[in-house]
Amino acid sequence: MNTRSHQSALLAMALASTLVFTACDKGKPPPPPPPMTVGVIVTAVEPVPLVSELPGRTTPFMVAELRPQVTGIIQKRLFEEGSTVAAGQTLYQIDPSTYQAAYDSAAANKARAEANLYNASLKAERYAELVGIEAVSKQANDDASAALKQAEADVAAARAAVDKARIDLEFTRVKSPIPGHIGRSSVTPGALVTANQPAALATVQQLDPIYVDLTQSSADLQRMRSDVASGKISLVGGDIPVQLILEDGNLYEESGKLAFSEVSVDMGTGSVTLRARFPNPKGTLLPGMYVRARLVQGQSEQAILLPHAAMTHDLRGTPLVMLVNAQNQVETRPVQNRGVYGDKWIVIGGLAANEKVIVEGLQKIRPGQPVAIRVINGTQDAAQAQSTATPAVATTN
Repeated sequence: MNTRSHQSALLAMALASTLVFTACDKGKPPPPPPPMTVGVIVTAVEPVPLVSELPGRTTPFMVAELRPQVTGIIQKRLFEEGSTVAAGQTLYQIDPSTYQAAYDSAAANKARAEANLYNASLKAERYAELVGIEAVSKQANDDASAALKQAEADVAAARAAVDKARIDLEFTRVKSPIPGHIGRSSVTPGALVTANQPAALATVQQLDPIYVDLTQSSADLQRMRSDVASGKISLVGGDIPVQLILEDGNLYEESGKLAFSEVSVDMGTGSVTLRARFPNPKGTLLPGMYVRARLVQGQSEQAILLPHAAMTHDLRGTPLVMLVNAQNQVETRPVQNRGVYGDKWIVIGGLAANEKVIVEGLQKIRPGQPVAIRVINGTQDAAQAQSTATPAVATTN
């Protein structure tokens, strides 16, 4: 009995101890959860070219609308529609008969005037000798001198008439002033055309080289000027190369150069026009094609590249990034975005070197929240700096 009583007492004491410990555990608060781990990149400053991608359309290098300079009947059309023509090539022949007759008449009048000039010159010379010995009167000498000058004027007028007739005769051959591709003809042989008529006979377009007219908003240009004035970017000097993206998304094989930019803003579109010049030896580019062009307009020496996942925008369109501050807390900061370079954003303001920008876990954090970090990308010095921070977990890939 004593042994059984002793065992019962020990059991009762064990139960009591268990109840006391259980009560103590229920009174203690649960431990806080560990800070959430987010993936960050360590920012680095580097020079980055600022590439603009602008829309545009192709424009012929030169355009010549053929119009007759004289009136007449078209005798011949001397080209194939849609073919390539050379500068100075005769394209239309206008009936030259009346203009040939006018030229012959002018040439005859010139010969008559030159004969009269010869006679007047001899007479003036003789009278100049005779008036010295008073063999003729001074009045007769003066009349001979005046007749000579009149004959000289008649010859000059006759020469001008010959030149005019010759030019009109040459205009009966309508020539191409430029090399290029000629389109369809608006007239056929037998049609009557008039001098300087408003309707063109045909149009010749030079397509090699070819222009591409690009449009850029005046707001972008003003922002670039402000960045240049503040020293954030520098303009590119010399010839600016331009790459072209065709309508099908392929890159045009030839590289062009920026020719000039307008100095006025289009009031209808609020944009300015930039013109680039491209070689077009194969005739790939045709007038009126819609294309996109990439050109380097400047360079930032203190830029920071961020992946697309690192940046968001607020309701006003302001670009924002979330980063981990020195207290290992989440912080939201506006930045100045300057476009893209490859697959990354170009940031030229709002960030400095060796800052920890969050790129993973953005959906599960909020400003002010303590976090642990996992460095995805960064310099060795920055990674070592993160390894000393608590409670950070630094790994460099």
